[in-house]
Amino acid sequence: MDIYRIFTPEELLKDNTYPGRGIVIGKTPDGAKAMTAYFIMGRSENSRNRIFTEKNGEVFTEPFDAAKVQDPSLIIYAAIRSFGNNLVVTNGNQTDTVVEGLQTGKGFSEALESREFEPDGPNFTPRISGMLTFGAGDFTYQMSILKSADAEGSACNRYTYSYAPKNGLGHFIHTYVCDGNPIPTFQGEPERIAVCDDIDEMTGRIWNALNEQNRISLYVRYIDLKTGAVENRLVNKNK
Repeated sequence: MDIYRIFTPEELLKDNTYPGRGIVIGKTPDGAKAMTAYFIMGRSENSRNRIFTEKNGEVFTEPFDAAKVQDPSLIIYAAIRSFGNNLVVTNGNQTDTVVEGLQTGKGFSEALESREFEPDGPNFTPRISGMLTFGAGDFTYQMSILKSADAEGSACNRYTYSYAPKNGLGHFIHTYVCDGNPIPTFQGEPERIAVCDDIDEMTGRIWNALNEQNRISLYVRYIDLKTGAVENRLVNKNK
């Protein structure tokens, strides 16, 4: 087994009908840009009734049809926010928790100590988070998953991964292994995924690899490490 193998988005997603929500962070092959991507999927009408919106560089989930919202607590949140030289991306309202922690001098994992997996038993959906920290013409990144220690949700296990960026390499973490009932929680370290130089190619490959029935929204951001220039792509199934 090649533990350093880098998988394509298609290899990781094409045959998986429900990885849930997913975060990718990495560096382009030419070494010029940092990238992050976040996608959401849904099985229920409530989960599928969402879109991404961008306001002042921050990304939010919002209802597509406000009249159909059943429970907004776990599906409406800020997914991407910035503070200082940090860019935070998560699958829930712990985005705010991390930013508020940074504002008071806490680090990424320390800020997340007050949070745990989502209270949606029997799935107990993990909270997945990532943060890019920029400086000196480069960046580092961290990823986190908070997940239930057992089928009863009696305790929370916390895992944080810290990375030095490598050209062409990204790391991919998602909430679920695959579809199921209950849905099995993501296992192991974040997966190694190939990053494209071109943002449109990366966006297309992730979106097209996601299950057509269950995919909802995708957001991709590339940041030029020399100039700080930002490129964004946003795809919503609901338009």
